[in-house]
Amino acid sequence: MNLKDLFIDFFVSKGHKQIPSAPVVPENDPSVLFNTAGMQPLIPYLMGQTHPYGTRLCDYQKCIRTNDLDNIGDTYHHTFFEMLGNWSLGDYFKKEAINWSFEFLTKVLNIPVERLAVTVFKGNDKIPFDKESHDIWLSLGINEKRIARTEKDNFWIAGETGPCGPDTEMFYFRSDDEIPDVFDPEDERWVEIWNDVFMQYYKDENGNITELPKKNVDTGMGLERVTAVLEGVKDNYESSVWKDIIKEIEDISSISYKDNPESMRIIADHIRTSVFISADYSGIKPSNVGQGYILRRLIRRAIRHAKKLGIDINSNWEERVALKIINQYENYYNELKENKNIVLEVLKNEKIKFNRTLEKGLREFEKVSNKDIDGITAFHLFDTYGFPIELTEELASERGIKVDIEGFKNKFKEHQELSRTASQGQFKGGLGGHSEKETMYHTATHLLNAALKQTVSKDVHQKGSNITEERMRFDFSCDHKLTDEEKKNTEDLVNKWISEGHEVKIEEMKKEEAINSGAECMFIEKYPDIVTVYSIGDFSRELCGGPHVKNTNELPHFKIVKEEASSAGVRRIKAILEEK
Repeated sequence: MNLKDLFIDFFVSKGHKQIPSAPVVPENDPSVLFNTAGMQPLIPYLMGQTHPYGTRLCDYQKCIRTNDLDNIGDTYHHTFFEMLGNWSLGDYFKKEAINWSFEFLTKVLNIPVERLAVTVFKGNDKIPFDKESHDIWLSLGINEKRIARTEKDNFWIAGETGPCGPDTEMFYFRSDDEIPDVFDPEDERWVEIWNDVFMQYYKDENGNITELPKKNVDTGMGLERVTAVLEGVKDNYESSVWKDIIKEIEDISSISYKDNPESMRIIADHIRTSVFISADYSGIKPSNVGQGYILRRLIRRAIRHAKKLGIDINSNWEERVALKIINQYENYYNELKENKNIVLEVLKNEKIKFNRTLEKGLREFEKVSNKDIDGITAFHLFDTYGFPIELTEELASERGIKVDIEGFKNKFKEHQELSRTASQGQFKGGLGGHSEKETMYHTATHLLNAALKQTVSKDVHQKGSNITEERMRFDFSCDHKLTDEEKKNTEDLVNKWISEGHEVKIEEMKKEEAINSGAECMFIEKYPDIVTVYSIGDFSRELCGGPHVKNTNELPHFKIVKEEASSAGVRRIKAILEEK
């Protein structure tokens, strides 16, 4: 049985409800490009909102992290991964969480206790040693010498402020060496396989820490890593998760994995992530900004490594790899089945575009190859034309000229630092991600959607939105540029509803019931069977995950700043909330 199924069955037997995986592209969350962890879609509920499925939840969540993109090619990094998780929202706490973790590892996965070790929070001047977790592990038969106490690695907080608390991490001894009596978390033979986070404190802006009245448990287990551990392989890409995908790349290239593992890992990883991004209901396409830029980078890097393996780029190689991936995951994620043709089209179109770009790069190379190539020029070829440095070196050596590799590396490092800084900006949201202003903008999108239906056409439907502290962006279906009168009427109607002070009501109901009651939503497929419906007056009714203000009179004055085309049949409004 698949690890996902074992995990879900186990926690359902402990009274948990399985919730569906959220999309990889988060809706209305500007703090991140992609869902980066299992807990991220649950932020409103960890902050206190009632979850329609209750207080005990479990799932497997699709996650994408791109801050490690340049590390892909080693044995254990992945841009896409699946996170198994179980949650308690003010229900059970440390005793049950740790007991169940131990039971799942030793009774369901049959991991010998002697191969396990744990870390617990050591304590500091503000927060005491987590004696409770320590004593629970002891009672379960984990030897004192196998319980390490650390401070830095055993305290969790999403941002600078917000819910936080100690965590306990579980490690597996992945080596044929004799297992040491004393556990050293720095010893790389011990691999972390699961983390239980106990949100029992709150840290305010001044650094003060207080006990939370309602405590939560948030756990996370990386499927790829644990599968490799259970199957006794040191290279994640040799596990059953990747076996069929790697085999397909071997067949296409007529090269054995052991002869060029790095390129095969990059192709396998990047095509898998590209499949999940392009299958997402948000309709992301390769572009030069945001999620589209990541998708473009992934596909193009996979193509470069396919060239390295001598694969005929004009063949349908990318389709063959993608179909293996879709076949492997479609029973768990419906969008792969439904959007299969879209995925294959995205990959093929980007491949054709990139081949043209490479031709331009060759022409550019001809212009600069009359002398040695400095680092900046080499990086320009790489960054603008997708020219791998190896290709620049190869062509230069044919002409008897040199390439400043060190200069290229320095320029590349500079670029990495910039990317990392940008990505940290994107990933800093966490539990503190929804500010008061962002919450106001969430509610304003509902008002705007309802107003457009009255001032423009009842056939207007939301196609996407993006919210920051400073503004909102709202995409909607419409076949014409809005007239000045339509814009003014829309703005006036939203402001009328704000000044009238309508209560924002929340109800939980079955999905079918919600749709039959007239509630609107963007992607019905992504919602669970029980949904949250937000109603404002008799004019707005939408499925949504929140958060929202309690009354429209909390919103400042609404102003449309710009109205423009977004794509065929879709218009975009940019609007702000001005302080009254």
